[in-house]
Amino acid sequence: METQHKGEEDQKAANPSDVGWSGMLEEQYRKIKENAETYPYVWASYIVVYGGFAVWTTYRWRKLRKTENRVRILQERLRKLHEAEESSSSAASVEKVRPPGDKSRE
Repeated sequence: METQHKGEEDQKAANPSDVGWSGMLEEQYRKIKENAETYPYVWASYIVVYGGFAVWTTYRWRKLRKTENRVRILQERLRKLHEAEESSSSAASVEKVRPPGDKSRE
């Protein structure tokens, strides 16, 4: 039974043009699974290392987004404050402006 099963696998592997996309994906999955079962510590180290990189990248990305949001809020506050100062100073400068005839009195 075992030799017959292996013979069928060899026959499938020998003729990959007959196998569609799903067959190719199943074959790749089977190879990866066998490799993972053969070398579990290697795969575990890959998961730890690349998983750590993913966690670190996610952390930095979220921190950057939060910082950008804070900067946007502060810029909006500053813009409103500047507009308020500008409007109050322009109103005060209109009051200070004298008619052209007043320059001769000084």
